Amino acid sequence: MNIESRRLFLKTSIIGGILGFFSNKVSGITLTPSDSQGPFYPITPQKDKDFDLTTIKGQKGVAIGEIVNIRGQVLDENLKPLEDVSIDLWQANAAGRYHHPYDTSSVPLDENFQGWAIIQSGVKGGFNFKTIIPGAYAASGSWTRPPHIHFKISKTGYHELITQMYFPDNELNKKDYLLQSKSSSEQEIMIAKKIESSPNTLEYTIILKSI
Repeated sequence: MNIESRRLFLKTSIIGGILGFFSNKVSGITLTPSDSQGPFYPITPQKDKDFDLTTIKGQKGVAIGEIVNIRGQVLDENLKPLEDVSIDLWQANAAGRYHHPYDTSSVPLDENFQGWAIIQSGVKGGFNFKTIIPGAYAASGSWTRPPHIHFKISKTGYHELITQMYFPDNELNKKDYLLQSKSSSEQEIMIAKKIESSPNTLEYTIILKSI
C-alpha cells in the first residue's frame, strides 16, 4: 500500500473516530476509545503468536530495536477485572514496516520479529507481552505516524474493541491526526504509562463496555 492509499484509509478512520466521540463514557468512566484497525491487520498465517514478539520459535536471532515489556489489565465499565479476554495485537518493526503484503515500504523487514501475537488476560484481567518499540512511518507527505501498537480485544458479552496504544513522551503524538481527534481524557488512556521503578516496562489499561 502506497502513501496515497494510507492517507485515504486513515482520513476515513479519523472521521469515524470523531463520529464516535460522544459515546465513550459510562458513569463518568472513560472507556478505551476505538481507533483505526489500519490496513495491515495480519493475513499471512504464522505458527508463533505467543507473548514474546522479539524472537520466533525455531530461529536463533532476536528482533532489531529497543525491547520493552508491556503489562496491563482489562476491566469492564465498573472497573471489574475481566478474565479470559482475547487480545490480538500487531505492529510495525523498528524500521516502521509491517510484515504484510500490502506494506510496500522500501525499509527492510526484520525476519526475527514476530510482529503479531494473540494472548489472553489472566485471573485478575492481567496480561503482558514482550516486544520492541515500533518505528514511526509516513502516512502521507505531511503526516508521520508515531510509534503505536494495534489491539483487537474481544470477550463474549462485551463489545469488540479495536484500538491503538501509543508510547509516552513521543513528540509525534502531538501531531498525529488519529490521536489528536480524541479528547484529552481519551488520549490519556490510549498512551501507555511509564513505570519509574522499571524503565523498560510500560503499563496499559483497557476498559471494555458490556453489551
